[in-house]
Amino acid sequence: MSHMDLMAGPPPTYLPVDPAVAELAASSPADVVRRHPESPAAWAALASEARESGADDVTVYAYARVGYHRSLDHLRRNGWKGHGPVPWEHEPNRGFLTSLALLAISARNIGETHEWERCSEFLRDSSPAAYDELLG
Repeated sequence: MSHMDLMAGPPPTYLPVDPAVAELAASSPADVVRRHPESPAAWAALASEARESGADDVTVYAYARVGYHRSLDHLRRNGWKGHGPVPWEHEPNRGFLTSLALLAISARNIGETHEWERCSEFLRDSSPAAYDELLG
């Protein structure tokens, strides 16, 4: 007789390939967002580009927040129940993890301490590797 491990956490979530990722190599993030507004990777790229170009932290926060919320929709559609591993090593998960990290950083930068703490802990809980890569 087989028994379920009641101490095991939820299984990892592996998002499907985001078709917008291929377009990011040849187009600006803003153009890709216009073609794929549902894409977490496109919003993460837009937030990253804004941050790297010196945009106001409120702008980065807004782009990252959209990417984060689009990501939650994708995660739920793929079996995620609100917690559990979302491995950095699985490339399609990186749009979510990057959006979450940029949301945390920009929240800290605008003085939203509670959101910084919540998002950075959520990132660590979702993927320690992403936390180390993006915030560590």
